[in-house]
Amino acid sequence: MGAIQTEFEFTLPKGYLDPDGNLHRKGLMRLSTAMDEIAPLRDPRVKSNPAYATIIILSRVIVQLGALPEVTPAVVEGFFAGDLNFLQNFYRQINGLVPEANKSASAP
Repeated sequence: MGAIQTEFEFTLPKGYLDPDGNLHRKGLMRLSTAMDEIAPLRDPRVKSNPAYATIIILSRVIVQLGALPEVTPAVVEGFFAGDLNFLQNFYRQINGLVPEANKSASAP
């Protein structure tokens, strides 16, 4: 039996600019678990704004971003809109959440 790949490298189109002015573009995202999808539903920020679930989920599955010690919801809140969109699409792609018709259309 072959091993399953659980972590995937990515490069943000713009990059995250930390408070010290350092730009972080290269990162690592792991496959999502059921708990990654369920846990945010208990968060009060998600209860008041369901769109915030995306922020929490991404902060759970991005295991590395540049030289940052951790990726927290506050870090994800600071992403540029284009990078957030990129990461949402990347998340869907690696977790097999992209419909088959879209996969073939976007294949290089």
